[in-house]
Amino acid sequence: MGLPVAGLQIDSAWEDPPASFARADVLAAGAVAGGARLVVLPEMFATGYSMAADAIAAHGDAVRRYLAALAARHGVWVAGGLVEPGAPRPFNACAVFDPHGAEAGCYRKIHPFSLAGEDRHYAAGTALVTVAVDGLRVTPLICYDLRFPEPFRAAADRTDLFVVIASWPAARRQHWSALLRARAIENQAFVLGVNRVGAGGGLAYVGDSALVDPLGEVIATASGQPAVVAGAVDGAAVAEARARFSFLADRRPDVYAGW
Repeated sequence: MGLPVAGLQIDSAWEDPPASFARADVLAAGAVAGGARLVVLPEMFATGYSMAADAIAAHGDAVRRYLAALAARHGVWVAGGLVEPGAPRPFNACAVFDPHGAEAGCYRKIHPFSLAGEDRHYAAGTALVTVAVDGLRVTPLICYDLRFPEPFRAAADRTDLFVVIASWPAARRQHWSALLRARAIENQAFVLGVNRVGAGGGLAYVGDSALVDPLGEVIATASGQPAVVAGAVDGAAVAEARARFSFLADRRPDVYAGW
């Protein structure tokens, strides 16, 4: 049982939203045919991970409309990466849409990737967002956020599924896979990591998208080509894991705060 979820491991067309939309349509149709109720697309899926922030932000409304229409067309929940216009800089964001195409929440990436200069082109978000998806508590995060356990821990008590959308390069693929499992284990929650494949901006991507359960077991994964990574996520399984292994209850935030 549980909520059927699917990550769309897309080969994004570089700075070409219409071409990326066409590729996403194919994967989304397959995911919905397989029963998915929540469909997730990677970080900046429509354009690739481009530092041409203002140019990419100009596509923001079109990407938002596409995600809303995709949700309404298939009658499912949809989450995906887009760039929001903003001042003084745009935001790297993940928006979530309900089965009617209404926006249910939008998360702005808290940690721009400074090694790539993202912090010079995109503004940092300041808040976590959790959305109730057919009764499942879903918290989205974006790529580089995965290297920071703090936001995951801060949202753990209100989260059944962490969705991490990404443009994580092949050169550091082992870190991606290890950290997805670590975040699931330490927070006793499901984690769905949705990464792109292909090439863009001089970088290669192999995907390694994965759905991980609250004990760190990989339910589904794919690498090297466009794919749908799917499985069921059950909030009751999260509650059971936390009751059986009461690690989260043993936290000492009062002590940590004084360090």
